[in-house]
Order: sequence, then C-alpha cells, then structure tokens
Amino acid sequence: MNARILPASSLALTTPEPFAPQTFDDPVAAVDALEALYNRNATFLTDAFVALGKSGHATTRYRACYPQVSIETTSYGHVDSRLSYGYVSAPGVYTTTITRPTLFRHYLKEQLGHLIRNHNVAITVSESSTPIPLHFAFGEGAHVEAALAENIEVPLRDLFDAPDLTTTDDEIANGSYEPGPGEPFPLGPFTAQRIDYSLARLSHYTATSATHFQNFVLFTNYQFYIDEFCAWARGQMAEGGNGYTAFVEPGNIVTHAGSDRPETDLALARLPQMPAYHLKRKGHGGITVVNIGVGPSNAKTITDHIAVLRPHAWLMLGHCAGLRNSQALGDYVLAHAYVREDHVLDDDLPVWVPIPALAEVQVALQDAVAELTGYEGYDLKRIMRTGTVATIDNRNWELRDQRGPVKRLSQSRAIALDMESATIAANGFRFRVPYGTLLCVSDKPLHGELKLPGMATAFYKNQVSQHLQIGIRALQKLAAMPPEKLHSRKLRSFFETAFQ
Repeated sequence: MNARILPASSLALTTPEPFAPQTFDDPVAAVDALEALYNRNATFLTDAFVALGKSGHATTRYRACYPQVSIETTSYGHVDSRLSYGYVSAPGVYTTTITRPTLFRHYLKEQLGHLIRNHNVAITVSESSTPIPLHFAFGEGAHVEAALAENIEVPLRDLFDAPDLTTTDDEIANGSYEPGPGEPFPLGPFTAQRIDYSLARLSHYTATSATHFQNFVLFTNYQFYIDEFCAWARGQMAEGGNGYTAFVEPGNIVTHAGSDRPETDLALARLPQMPAYHLKRKGHGGITVVNIGVGPSNAKTITDHIAVLRPHAWLMLGHCAGLRNSQALGDYVLAHAYVREDHVLDDDLPVWVPIPALAEVQVALQDAVAELTGYEGYDLKRIMRTGTVATIDNRNWELRDQRGPVKRLSQSRAIALDMESATIAANGFRFRVPYGTLLCVSDKPLHGELKLPGMATAFYKNQVSQHLQIGIRALQKLAAMPPEKLHSRKLRSFFETAFQ
C-alpha cells in the first residue's frame, strides 16, 4: 500500500518535523487532524519549490508524506447484517492514506463515524511513508510559473518525489490486492496517490474542479441533453434555487441561487473532451451531468476518475438502437442486464462477471418514467421495455457480416444496443457505485427504420426534455434515500474495505 521510495541522491533529505500519532474517538476531530497534517505537508513542498525557483540553487532534497488513518480490532464482533459498508469483517490492523481531506471532509466524517460506532475503537491519525508528489501537492488547477522550474539547476525528480505509477493502481478495488506478511489491510478502496491522479484528470477532462462534483451523476452521449439541463438549471437558479445552491459550468463559471446570470461573463474558448455541469446542493447532494461523447473508452475513462469521489449513484441517459420490431422510436429501455462487447474492462472485470440490476435504482427509474409520462402499471409497457442492453465497441457493426452479431444479440435476449451503458454499469459494479441505465430508442437498424432529417429534429425536440427530466427525477428519488440503503450489498465481495 506504500509507494516505492526513490533511490537516495547525493543531496541530503529535508522533511517536516515528525508527527506523533494521535488517537480520536470523535470523527470530526480526526478529520481536523488529517486536514492540519495534510495542509502542513503539502505547504512544505510547495513553499520549498517556490523558494528554489527564486534562488535556483539546490542544496537538499525535499519529502513530505501523506497522512493516514488506521484502526485495530481484535474482535469478530457481529455488525448489523443489513450494512454494506462501515465495518471490517475480521480482526487486524487496517489503514489507508488520505489526500485532500478538506474536499473529502463530509465523506471521511461519515466513514470514520461508522467505524467508531460499529467497532467501538479509536481512530489513529499518523504520517504514512508514502511521499506526496510535488505535482499533487499543488492541487488541481494550480498555475505554476514556468520560469520558476526553469530557474532550478537540478532536475525536479532529483529534488522532489514524482507520482509513482508502479503503485498507483486499482488492485484494491479490483479485489486483487494482497498485503504482504505483517502489512495492514486496506481501509479504503483507493490510495491517496490514486485519488490525486484522478483529481488531476477530472479537471483536465471536464474543465471543472473536483470540489463541484455532486454525489448523483448523469452521463449522456448527446449535447442536446446538456443544453436542456443547462436551461433547466438556470431556471432553478433564477427561481431562487428550489433547494439547489449554485450551478457550475465548464471553466468553473458559477451562477448562484437567486441570480439569472453567472458571476462572470467569461466563457471557455473551447469545451473540454467531456464537459461537466453541476447543480449543487448542500453536502454534495446535487446533480452532476457529464457529456461523455461516444464510445466505451470515454465511458471507462470518466468513471475511472469520478469513482474516487465516491458518488452515491450514476445513471446513463442516452440513445440506443432498438432491436425489437415491437419498439417504436422514442420508446424507453430500462436495462436490467448487459451484454459486454465493449472490451475496455476485460483486464479489470472479466466478461463472465454478471452485472446485476440494483432494485433501488430500477424502482426509482421506473417510477420516474411513470410520473413523467402519465402511464402506470401494465400501460407503462406501451412506451418502456425492460431487458438486456448490449454495448459494443464498433459503431459501424452493421457494415460487417451481421450473422454473428445478430445471433449473439438474439441469444442474449437483447432489446437495445449502444456503446456506453454496459461500460458505465460495469465500472459502477467494479467500484461499488450504484448504477442504472435508461435509454431512448432513436433508430432501429435491424428493421431499416432510420430517422430522416426532419424526423430527427422533431424526435429530439419532443423526447430530450422528457428523458432528461426522468433522469433528474430518478436521482432526486435516490438522493432522498439514506446512503446505507442505497449502497447495495450486491456490490460487495468476500473481502471488502470498510470505506464505501
């Protein structure tokens, strides 16, 4: 779990003053200590860099390490069997490194509080042996003058620790991590360096800070949905917020509740690869919408990084090819199973692993469809079908010999085909993030039913607004649930971390 220590150079090593471990039975006090230690060590590194940039002369190396939290239990004491997280299943020492505790303050208080209550043990805050890379100490969005680095006469890697990608991996989340003899067990699904890596990537891909991301996420593959969400979110702000506090667009452009315009008129010259929009609520309880574009690679990339924020749910809203003659353009597809021919997760989650439907998410989506369309019970089948969704990595699969793909689709009982849904669901399963999929049939290639230009315009105008509102309503229903109920035990393996 600790990072590989770089070979010592000829320069002496300078570190902050040693930090004596502290124990706490109050999660708030423990998080306060984590914040103080992390801020001290990160500031030590950034101040050293700035000083070196001004002098240009290096006489020492600099190292500061991440804080960590640990617990030790000697009991197999029974914990409430309804819980899916918040406890350890066997006696031992458990630990995890921590980064950006201010960003994760609400999450850490909740996770540490569960451990204290469930095991009646104290939390130990100490300094780990995992160095904070200089790149991550500056944090996302930091602007470092190039002249400072250019003025330093020694390569930065000789003076500061760099990200160690040999140990920044998903072994814990994938269930393949095995502690060495005498090493502690992991307490959280991600190490500090793995989290920092994703925080930096999130800012790059979405052009918004990780601080703005909310716990309930909608993914879409069409800009139409983004435009509709922005119009709706701005309306919420103009009306006083209706429980939401701010709306954030790429470039971290903020519109506050009670205002009909953002704080600044400056806008990005161009959008990032996967722009994100955030309708914020207290405690990160609002909604984030991300336009992931087309394809399983994007779907995996963005969920790899959002997963470190430990959201409570993510949903896929997009368009799909309807595979049944009984379907009509504009019908909805509620996925309850997936055929995975996307291939991007094959090395992390074998295709033989089933991706189960989660009852809480399925019910929320079905109820939202009923409320927004006015159909109930058996009549709901007029416009929505529940079944298997197949995800493929070849957008032009129709141009190849169809006998193979069509046979597999028929044998799997698939009712829809797209390029993202199974990837998002599978990564939700892998990272223990509740997931769901509601698609809208936009064409029927097996039946030669394609949209003509005029038909496409009418289709998007009529369906996008309703589809988006269904997704929003479903997330609002999930947000009203206690997290302990929403995070299903279906997502937990034999040996799990205590942190959600």
